[in-house]
Amino acid sequence: MTGIQRQRTAVAAGLLGLVITALPAVAQLRAEPTLQDLERISTADTMVMMPMRDGVRLATDIYRPKNASGKVPVVLLKTPYNFNEIGGSSLQWAYEAVSRGYAFVIQNERGRYYSEGEWELLGNPRTDGYDALTWLAAQDWSSGSVATVGCSSPAEWQLALAAQSHPAHKAMVPMAAGAGIGRVGEFHEQGNWYKGGVHQTLFSVWLYSVQQTTYPRFPAGLEQAQLQRLRKLYDLAPDMPEVDWKKQLTKLPSIEWLEEAGANTGPVQDLMARTPDDPRWYRSGLYHDDEPFGVPAFWFNSWFDVSQGPNLALFNHVRENGATARVRDGQFMVVAPTLHCRFLSTPENKDLIAGELNVGRAALPYFEQIFAFLDHYLRNEDNGFHKKTPRVQYYTMGANKWEHAQAWPPKNATSMTLYLDSGGRANSLFGDGVLRDAMPAAARTDTFVYDPMNPVPALGGGVCCNQGAAPGGSYDQRAIEARADVLVYDGPVLERPLQVTGHIKPTLYVSSDVKDTDFTVKLVDVHPDGTAYNVDDTILRARYRDGYDKPAMMQSGRVYELKPTPMSTSHVFRKGHRLRVEISSSKFPQYMRNLNTGGNNYDETKAVVARNTVHYSVKHPSRIVLSIIP
Repeated sequence: MTGIQRQRTAVAAGLLGLVITALPAVAQLRAEPTLQDLERISTADTMVMMPMRDGVRLATDIYRPKNASGKVPVVLLKTPYNFNEIGGSSLQWAYEAVSRGYAFVIQNERGRYYSEGEWELLGNPRTDGYDALTWLAAQDWSSGSVATVGCSSPAEWQLALAAQSHPAHKAMVPMAAGAGIGRVGEFHEQGNWYKGGVHQTLFSVWLYSVQQTTYPRFPAGLEQAQLQRLRKLYDLAPDMPEVDWKKQLTKLPSIEWLEEAGANTGPVQDLMARTPDDPRWYRSGLYHDDEPFGVPAFWFNSWFDVSQGPNLALFNHVRENGATARVRDGQFMVVAPTLHCRFLSTPENKDLIAGELNVGRAALPYFEQIFAFLDHYLRNEDNGFHKKTPRVQYYTMGANKWEHAQAWPPKNATSMTLYLDSGGRANSLFGDGVLRDAMPAAARTDTFVYDPMNPVPALGGGVCCNQGAAPGGSYDQRAIEARADVLVYDGPVLERPLQVTGHIKPTLYVSSDVKDTDFTVKLVDVHPDGTAYNVDDTILRARYRDGYDKPAMMQSGRVYELKPTPMSTSHVFRKGHRLRVEISSSKFPQYMRNLNTGGNNYDETKAVVARNTVHYSVKHPSRIVLSIIP
């Protein structure tokens, strides 16, 4: 297989997820349709060049039901990825939509492949997205009702479009849409670029294959028939040199990662130089919580995906602040135990393995639920969707079962606080760190040495799209916990199961001998045999402790309160298991390491070793607050 053929196969599969994570999912798709299946039931109109308000035309393929009587509603999947040969997830979406009497439309963002114009992250959702809806609603075969669907990039642009409240935009199905969220509540991830003010390196890796802004193009204005012929001859997909990203991400300065790897020009250097509250984030295609939201939505999120916290927060935000009562009542959510965009590849007849952890039979009838939702909102069918479908469907790991609630977290959730304590030697799995249900009576501390040149490695968690540099899912953490730069705190052996469902909120009191450093928190489930599986983790750059708009350096020896953004899960710690909390200062290369200088990090090549201390006392009660289902 040539490099070009590999690229075609990957990006076709990637339409329901970022290209670099999609290939494993495609092989497991249930009842995967063929192109011949789609051709049998549809009439295809390919390389339709849809005009935008500024005259730029976007390459669009339209598949309409052959036997439709009258006008039909429309399902739109817009993507930055190549669909020159429709296949994988995009083919499955097309078949499912057309077989149910919908027109299926797939379109490239401007500046991508055969679409004209210059590319911008998220594809100009407020203008191009709006214009696409207007064009689709006006076609003589269209009923005037449009739904937007897709996972990852095909989902992320939908959020800013929803703020425009286009009259034809009747419903949306955003799956793993976190990179479309700028700021929501306490989360300032700015499209997954940051977590806790720390760059999530997945975006740099993803941009390596996507940010090509200089490449061969055909003249603007070519006729549809010409483009259809050219499409058979030219793919326009770059054949990117392979990169060992685990090695590449260790190189300094970080701002040269992509250029040094051979990437073309693009936005990565500009993005890397932005702070979490840079005004430019608020002038982009990201959705922010000071905007309206005007569309009913069926949200699909994952426990082992990047940005699950903002995803859950946005669902709640729209439930409370949607533009109308109909919009607020039209929000539904599924949270699965999968990795990024693996919803439709969940095996039906065998257990799902998330990393190394067996989470049981986790399949749902996704398309049945999705199209019942779309039938209700695009066809005005009185199909009982609201009565049949729980507001929130979430998978509880450990118990390994689907549960449902009318709110997130469930209304019967209560809080339980566990305090960190030790005899001063919590370093590593072999230390004396404990979790207590009462504040420590005496003041104590634990100190560890954080060397940026020897960071704590990433193993599992909410990860995607980094070309294998850091794996996602749940893995045995004991090799990491054996390090002296990881503080480990264990609760007692549980006498009965404990269900943690909802937000997990850590508070640390820390000091350091450097100007700035990071602190990580990880929640772990320790099994009776000693295996220790990660549940979720979070991170905070100390300079942002008072807010992302108020960076401030640390003073040596002074104690500061840190409140990283919450973790989230639904997980049963079974009888005989223990809760464990890890504290450290790095999880690399998932998160860009802090060089501890107080500088920019991204343009630096020298690091400073830090001595970081966690404090416990009545005055400094380092703790973790769990959301518990009785």
